[in-house]
Amino acid sequence: MTTPASLVDRHVGFVHALREAGLPVSPAEGLDAAHALMVIDLAERETLREAYAATLVKRPAHRPGFDLLFDLWFPPLITGAQGTAVAKDAEDAKDAEDAELPELRERLAELLMGDPADPAFREFARVMVGRFGQVQAAPGRQSWFSFPVLRALSPETLVARMLAAMLDERGGLPEKVARRHIARTTEAFTEAVASDVRRRIAEESGVEKIARSAVRPPIDRVDFLRATKEELARLRREVYPLARRLATRLSIRQKRGRRGRLDFRRTVRASLSTGGVPLTTHLRPPRPHRPELVVLCDASDSVSTFSHFTLLLTFALREQFTKVRAFAFVDTVDEITDLFAPGADVLDAIGRLADEADIVRFGRTDYGHVFERFAERFPDAVGPRTSLLILGDARSNYQVPALGTLKRLAGQARHAYWLNPEPRAQWDTGDSLATSYGSVVPMHECRNVAQLAAFVETLAS
Repeated sequence: MTTPASLVDRHVGFVHALREAGLPVSPAEGLDAAHALMVIDLAERETLREAYAATLVKRPAHRPGFDLLFDLWFPPLITGAQGTAVAKDAEDAKDAEDAELPELRERLAELLMGDPADPAFREFARVMVGRFGQVQAAPGRQSWFSFPVLRALSPETLVARMLAAMLDERGGLPEKVARRHIARTTEAFTEAVASDVRRRIAEESGVEKIARSAVRPPIDRVDFLRATKEELARLRREVYPLARRLATRLSIRQKRGRRGRLDFRRTVRASLSTGGVPLTTHLRPPRPHRPELVVLCDASDSVSTFSHFTLLLTFALREQFTKVRAFAFVDTVDEITDLFAPGADVLDAIGRLADEADIVRFGRTDYGHVFERFAERFPDAVGPRTSLLILGDARSNYQVPALGTLKRLAGQARHAYWLNPEPRAQWDTGDSLATSYGSVVPMHECRNVAQLAAFVETLAS
């Protein structure tokens, strides 16, 4: 491991790692953190952690990634002063047979029934990683892993014993509370093992290398096309604030873009000061109303996770617009507005989409046929009060693009926008028609929530 020459080097490396992991840390905030280090006791590791967190972390969703990187760049000092008895037991057990494993499992059960903040808790995890965590990863090469530690100790098989002990010792403790405590401490032990494994790998391979691979990006920077089911569930919480902001921005643009009717009375009254010549005309203010929205969503397998998110967005937008019509397509298009009726469950709607919507002929995306079919089947969908939002990767399997039809649809709408989940560097590669379609409808790269939020903000400019 290459050790930074000074605390300044370590600070700079830590801030750079945070930025690489997707946490928005400005140069000014990095300087604020450096100033904070001058007024705290650097020997107090948790104080150091909170000083960095207070100056660098803006959102709760960024805290897990921050903590993981902090543990890599500022690992706990291992002196053996804490948990000496446990460490000695582990040393005695290094060459022992599996018969001595029950004693370690018994010690683990005691710790899991206690407080995970106890220093002995993490010390035990550290010792167990040293005892079981190193295995041969390749011929002539060993590395550290969490799995063999958890497999050897099997904390999940201790639940019944711990539950019985806690209910017996604490008399009257609700079983639900006891189970929740065991689940929390088991998760804390698993994370303590993983943290020590990362620390050991960082010592051998370099902290920069492990930092790049160990930290998942914050939820607002998770790529839609690579989001897991768990991440999609978390993304649901990000959708509703964005839907409200999107509706507000489109409404503002609509108000700015409309000229009200002539106010004849005010114009004549103003002309009296100029001898009856109406040098200044006065217009009636436009009547405020919520805009209408039409969403065209690519539901093909190549953008399946993106389409799930956009359907979540559509579901949220229905409450913000006076009228929302949603359409899904693969190589033909069908209206799915009824799936998002008030009171419907969004996950149920997504599940019904594949069974009930007529969106597939041959199963290969064909944007040209979709646009022509949309204009033919739903001629009244797009009008002068409509904002048209197209969501898809613009990959049409080398089919006819139907640019004229798209231009006509965009011309009928008050506003038209296209959000593309692919990186801009991949536009116009293979069967992508991004530039061609982008010349008709402004196309924006939208790979994550952060980019979607940035797109929403541009609507106000």
